[in-house]
Amino acid sequence: MGKHAVKIHKNFYEKSVWQQKKLVVGVDEVGRGCLAGPVVTAAVILPLNRTSLLLKDSKILSPEERNKAYRWIIQNCQYQIGIVHHRLIDQHNIYQATKIGMKRAIVNLLTHCNDPIGAIVIDAMPISLVKTGLPDIPVYHFYKGETKSSSIAAASIIAKVTRDRMME
Repeated sequence: MGKHAVKIHKNFYEKSVWQQKKLVVGVDEVGRGCLAGPVVTAAVILPLNRTSLLLKDSKILSPEERNKAYRWIIQNCQYQIGIVHHRLIDQHNIYQATKIGMKRAIVNLLTHCNDPIGAIVIDAMPISLVKTGLPDIPVYHFYKGETKSSSIAAASIIAKVTRDRMME
C-alpha cells in the first residue's frame, strides 16, 4: 500500500485555529544547505485573522518584495530568531542543529507571548517540544510548508532577511 499525499489548502491551520480565537506559530529555517555561515531559524505569530499577500516563500520573492514583506512582519507580528553557528553544527550535525535553532526560536517566542496558541506549524522538519516547559500545543510539519501556510512563509522571510544581512 503506497503513501497518499494529503492536500493542505493555503492557511488551513491558520483558519481553523483562528476560528477558536487562538494563534498559530509558523517556523522555518534558512542556511541549512549553504556551505558557509549560520543556520537562521524563525518563529512567527501572525495577528488573529490577518495575513498579507506579501507572505510567500522567501525564495520566490524578489529582494524588494522580501524586504517589504519583512517590514510588514516586524510591524505586525510577534517573532523570534534562533541562530545556529558552525560550532554547534559541527558538534551535532546540520539536521540536529537546525532542530535546536527552531526550538530556541519557538521557546523564546512563546515565553514572551501571553496569547493563546492553537498550533505550531513547521516547514518539513518534525520536532518535539517535550522537555521545553511549554504547554502541550499541537505541532504539525509538512513539506513545502511556506507554500501552504502564511505563518511559515513569514518565518521563512524573517530567517532569510536576517541571514542575508548577517552575511553581508
